[in-house]
Amino acid sequence: MKNILITGGAGFIGSHLCDRLIEEGNHVICLDNFFTGSRKNIEHLLDNKEFELIRHDIIEPILLETDEIYNLACPASPVHYQFNPIKTVKTNVLGVTNMLDLADQTKARILQASTSEVYGNPAVHPQKEEYWGNVNPIGIRSCYDEGKRVAETLMFDFHRQHNVDIRVIRIFNTYGPRMAKNDGRVVSNFIIQALKGEDITIYGDGSQTRSFCYVDDLINGMTALMNTENFIGPVNVGNDGEYTILQLAEKIIKLSNSNSKIVFKPLPSDDPCKRKPDLTLAKEKLGYEPKIHIDDGLTKTIEYFSKKLG
Repeated sequence: MKNILITGGAGFIGSHLCDRLIEEGNHVICLDNFFTGSRKNIEHLLDNKEFELIRHDIIEPILLETDEIYNLACPASPVHYQFNPIKTVKTNVLGVTNMLDLADQTKARILQASTSEVYGNPAVHPQKEEYWGNVNPIGIRSCYDEGKRVAETLMFDFHRQHNVDIRVIRIFNTYGPRMAKNDGRVVSNFIIQALKGEDITIYGDGSQTRSFCYVDDLINGMTALMNTENFIGPVNVGNDGEYTILQLAEKIIKLSNSNSKIVFKPLPSDDPCKRKPDLTLAKEKLGYEPKIHIDDGLTKTIEYFSKKLG
């Protein structure tokens, strides 16, 4: 049994990670400030003696006994990370520094949840880990994009300077049950609009592409990286199926038996035109292979939101 700290543990991805690590027989400390996390996501774990919940913001230091740290704390959708961009930067700089200090003090292994957003609007397609990205440092998305890039910098500097045992994972668009209704991500937006019979809003002409990874596949990749020796990353984890936003909207309309129509609005600034992971490294180093087809994953996610909307 390991003592495992998950920051952002009440969030969409964090709560699924809590479930997995509890199932595997660990003691899990879930730390969350509940800005985007929800108590409902981890309610079913509150009576489990191997689960602890602490309300805390990682911008402030904390001292805990831990063997491993999964640092997931940071709002991950534009609606939320642009709500307070300075706080988003602080989470990725002060917060990550605090978690690295904790890892250094406790000799814990720490995994940083980085993002495909470090590649910005990529000039290379698909994106390999050695690509340095094309990010606007003063744009409206830079609090998150550059914040996560600095978080990676801190991870590697602590590794080189203090020999902290690090892992860095670059997460591509993830979806599934427990996504927040109001998080502004394309999958949840489209599903809610389809279930309500509202127009489905596409920003731009719908030709921009994304790759969508079901949350269970991401958790497999995340735990595989944490438990792999002699490989620290960074490594892409996601699904390398590539779909246009228009194709995604059409799929969701069909799978939810919706009568919604598609409408088009102007594209926000710095929105990437293409995004698809090169998974060669993940397959080679982690034995990673996404298993959930997008139709199956979307069906499960539609069922979840259908119950939520009731």
